[in-house]
Amino acid sequence: MKLATWNINSVKARGDRLVAWLTQHRPDVLCLQELKGLEDTFPSVEVSALGYHIALNAQKTYNGVAILSLDPMSDIQLGLGDAELDEQARLISARIRGVTVMCAYFPNGGALDSDKYPYKLAWMARLRSVLDERFDAQRDALALCGDFNVALYDDDMARPEEWLNGVLANEEVRAALRHIAGFGLSDVVRPFHPDGGVYSWWDYRGRGFERGNGLRIDHVYCTPRLSASCVGAMVDRRERAIDEAKSGPSDHAPVVVEFDA
Repeated sequence: MKLATWNINSVKARGDRLVAWLTQHRPDVLCLQELKGLEDTFPSVEVSALGYHIALNAQKTYNGVAILSLDPMSDIQLGLGDAELDEQARLISARIRGVTVMCAYFPNGGALDSDKYPYKLAWMARLRSVLDERFDAQRDALALCGDFNVALYDDDMARPEEWLNGVLANEEVRAALRHIAGFGLSDVVRPFHPDGGVYSWWDYRGRGFERGNGLRIDHVYCTPRLSASCVGAMVDRRERAIDEAKSGPSDHAPVVVEFDA
């Protein structure tokens, strides 16, 4: 199984890039974040024509997540089961070929002194509760994929001094992510890049990509049953770099992992 995750930063603006990327790379499963539009903005006809089944948790203007799969999906679930936290469309899960894929768009947090920051922490805490309620880490094959908006290690940032103690890299959000991983999940990308220096997001401001000033905040975390079969992981920097399509690139690059099962 080839599994990818990509914060597309508006599927309406980058539908052409999505179709082109799917055509070239043909992942078995693609998780998308930050759709920024309702169902009618999604290029369903073009994506379906490529053979993909589509599951959406969409929201007008902001947020929004989707799972695309070449295989049929079952047990599709939206959200965290919390009315207040689920006002923002940030989570969708589906069962595909015996694997539960969870596509998540973690809150950014805004600023430490904003109301968006405690929302981020509450959302992450609830996600851990959902894992405990719905799954068994030793029994179930589970992949949690998406834009986590957390850089867990200093070498997940090209210039950590610019980000440490902010909403993406302070000890509180790192502890919250470790608590989620403590359910029984492991980062399947890092073992293939143990020295860090692999990034998935570059700020538009200050020409972050051109200057190599990136962060690794897009992740794939798996239970042992699945992580043991991971045979490769990469970030598709070319998609972040190319500007051949009608739309410019997302500020995130796709993260692609492969399993031998």
